[in-house]
Amino acid sequence: MRVGVPKEIKNNEFRVGLVPSSVRELAANGHEVFIETNAGIGIDISDDNYRQAGAFIVETAAEIYATADLIVKVKEPQPNECKMCREGQVIFTYLHLAPDPEQAKALLESNCIAIAYETVTDNEGRLPLLAPMSEVAGRMSIQAGAHALEKTQGGRGILLGGVAGVAPAHVVILGGGVVGTNAIRMAIGMEAEVTVLDKSLNRLRELDFQFGSSLHTIYATQDAIERYVPRADLVIGAVLIPGGSAPKLVTRKMLAEMKPGAVLVDVAIDQGGCFETSMPTTHAEPTYRVDDIVHYCVANMPGGVPRTSSFALNNATLPFVVDLANKGYKRALLEDVHLRNGLNVHMGKITHSAVAQALGLKGYSPLEVLNV
Repeated sequence: MRVGVPKEIKNNEFRVGLVPSSVRELAANGHEVFIETNAGIGIDISDDNYRQAGAFIVETAAEIYATADLIVKVKEPQPNECKMCREGQVIFTYLHLAPDPEQAKALLESNCIAIAYETVTDNEGRLPLLAPMSEVAGRMSIQAGAHALEKTQGGRGILLGGVAGVAPAHVVILGGGVVGTNAIRMAIGMEAEVTVLDKSLNRLRELDFQFGSSLHTIYATQDAIERYVPRADLVIGAVLIPGGSAPKLVTRKMLAEMKPGAVLVDVAIDQGGCFETSMPTTHAEPTYRVDDIVHYCVANMPGGVPRTSSFALNNATLPFVVDLANKGYKRALLEDVHLRNGLNVHMGKITHSAVAQALGLKGYSPLEVLNV
């Protein structure tokens, strides 16, 4: 199979779909891998590194899309990339279609097959291709939030961990999943006061056992959110509905109750955000203020540490990429229900129920469109 990797073009996005070790694995399985020139330059991977791994270097993204049967990316196809997608071509990347009807429309019109990293599952019901980036984003959320709390960044002028004789910042984390757990770990490590809210008692018990008295665990109700968010110096939005739009947990009205200069970090922004006042930002301009509250809503947070992120992502995606290349997409999807759960678009049809519901479109089952 011909596998193609275009250079990412989203604002300040330097990650790459395949690193050289992944290329070598595909080449060893008999596949041709085409890499757009300088695709890895942002993470110190040269074209020569790719050639040595067995890849062919091409000059333009247009050549990649015209040549490859399988496109492996990181971020969702941008409008001009969607126009290059071909009928029957497989796109394997993060899609986050629920809050992005324009992208969904373009992919539907292209008649491509789009498989989303973020809805691939595993035997435990987890999201293994989302997990590595959630780990990165969770850790970065505290790093970014601590920076945004500095007065020069518009924040309250608070050091997250305080110092002797001065209280630390209060960090409230909404959601105790992969993002939330990694945020907790970093915030506790920086000696902040940390509270997590989650709707799963079992998850709260696990977190209580893991972090002990360093963490306050609170069952998430609207009342609890309204009580704890105003007390916070830093709020991390870490909720997830696989494939669907994130619920709006913090309303515009609640901002008036918060401390001036407090910071909201919305890690759920890829799925529409979990704060009512959230709107996507970039690494170039990561924050804005609403009612004197700093909002950090970068839509590709792990892109800020692209080398770490690229290798972490490839560790998780490579087995699925090899499977798609070795078997062809249809056989690979039919033989692996977890990869099949990643199918979001198939030749003009939405094939994930949460995505279809969020977009208000008719949904089809993957098996139905695969003609089983």
